[in-house]
Amino acid sequence: MKTIIRKTLLASVLGAATLTLGGCTDLDETIYDTIASEKYEFSEEDAASMFAPVYSSLRSVYWGWFGLADIMDESSDVWCTPYRVGIGWGDLYVSMHKHQFHSQIGHFEVAWNNNYAGINACNKLLADEAVQTSESAVAQLRAYRALYYYLLFDLFRNIPLDTTFDHPKGWLPEQATPQATWDFIISELNAVQDKCGDKVEMGKINNYTVHMILAKMYLNHNAWFKDYSDDSWYGKAIDELNQVLKGPFSLSTNYSDNFKEDISSSPEVIFGIPFAEKYAGGNYFANKWMHTAGRVTWNFNGWATGGSTVLPQFLDTYDSKDSRYTDCWIVGQQYDYTGAPIYVEGEPLVYTKEIHSIDNPGCYPFEGARLVKYEILAGDFGTSYDDVPFFRLADAYLMKAECLLRMGGYNGETEQDGADLVTKVRQRAFKTDPAKAVRTVAQLKGGSNYAYGHHENQGKMGEADIWVTTNEGGADIELGGLLDELAWEFAAEAHRRQDLVRFRIKGTEQNVYNGKSWFCKDAKEDKTDRHCDIFPIPKVALDGNMKLKQNSGYGATVQ
Repeated sequence: MKTIIRKTLLASVLGAATLTLGGCTDLDETIYDTIASEKYEFSEEDAASMFAPVYSSLRSVYWGWFGLADIMDESSDVWCTPYRVGIGWGDLYVSMHKHQFHSQIGHFEVAWNNNYAGINACNKLLADEAVQTSESAVAQLRAYRALYYYLLFDLFRNIPLDTTFDHPKGWLPEQATPQATWDFIISELNAVQDKCGDKVEMGKINNYTVHMILAKMYLNHNAWFKDYSDDSWYGKAIDELNQVLKGPFSLSTNYSDNFKEDISSSPEVIFGIPFAEKYAGGNYFANKWMHTAGRVTWNFNGWATGGSTVLPQFLDTYDSKDSRYTDCWIVGQQYDYTGAPIYVEGEPLVYTKEIHSIDNPGCYPFEGARLVKYEILAGDFGTSYDDVPFFRLADAYLMKAECLLRMGGYNGETEQDGADLVTKVRQRAFKTDPAKAVRTVAQLKGGSNYAYGHHENQGKMGEADIWVTTNEGGADIELGGLLDELAWEFAAEAHRRQDLVRFRIKGTEQNVYNGKSWFCKDAKEDKTDRHCDIFPIPKVALDGNMKLKQNSGYGATVQ
């Protein structure tokens, strides 16, 4: 007779005996009220308590330290966290920037753990007989589980796939093939796409969110499987996006409205992750980006490290009339909340656009423009309780535009219709010069404005500059103009890595993520090498389960 035990998938994968779920949930909050109703066999309070790990895990996935907000951008061409001369930082972040990935980088372990924590929470509730009495609750859980698997699939591809909570003693999960995992995610989403409701509420997956995840799966299919022979996947993505566009969504009047502390009233948000004071904090961008003296601009008292910085090459791509530049970044002399200039030991606090190096010598404390995209509040709050716009209408518009451009049109819609969608998104960013909002098909299908190439100053402050540069440009990138649009619209929204993997260099099978250099990150010498499309499976996972095999191109330990 088999001995049945209840064990978490995370423990099975890692060989650990315990599981800690990130995030806190106040049972008096009402954001999950609709998940519990009178027809359930459990009370509303019980429902909030039972479902809390499903939601809190997603908060941790996105805003846990080394979370998705970092992992998708730290290795991209938009921003980095360098070694700060005289301060520190660097280490793991340097490796992320240079694409020197190995299995002991904390970002990978955090992503693995937190996503599997969410999957385990879903599996546990789906095994509960009380939960099984509600079709809507089951649909919500299956959709959330599919979302977690979508994220893991994007990051690691070769992952364990488990859909149950009860396992025999000694059980360890097998690694599923990418096709098997893909098929599971698609089948789960198709099974629940009309069962999650159309009401848009923070934290709750609705039918439109299911269509967005499906569209993301189809949009990235060819890049993920490295097979560009079938463009029909882009048509499938459009079919899903058209369902989203039937929803009650509209672009917010102002770009910054989507990044306030409370975005529940934004008409643009399709699916948002709620954060709340005292009970569910997380967004640490204000802490990570601001110089400690720069906090007085907002009268913000929380800790600050001045760690991260935007890459000058990216800043140079902006049009001078694009208001998203100032909506996202600050550069130059800094002032306190009264308007007085800020000084540090008698020296004015001036954020410079140019930066030296990721680690040789690194960046100096004042170097680099800083991120102000997310609302920074006074007191100890900073950005900690800012909600996350996980999916928003602008994303649906630009995804559809991309698919139309890749296919040359679809079902009566043309490439021009795609360009019109891009223009619609740009219009709010060019209110002072509406003519510049217009994008043509030729511009979107042309090259990127990004001056790709190694761009590093190895000289020390106060000494002669020692520039190490290469000039690769962006003219050879397919749909390079659209790739630029994605960067301007979704900077610091956990998008960029996935986009760079999807966009290729013309005449090759290489993508921008591996085939271009920026700042101190160099392009792959082997133009067929794309193993960095996915990250290495964390060492702790490999150590806990001998059935797991490391992803191709990586060793089980530090390389």
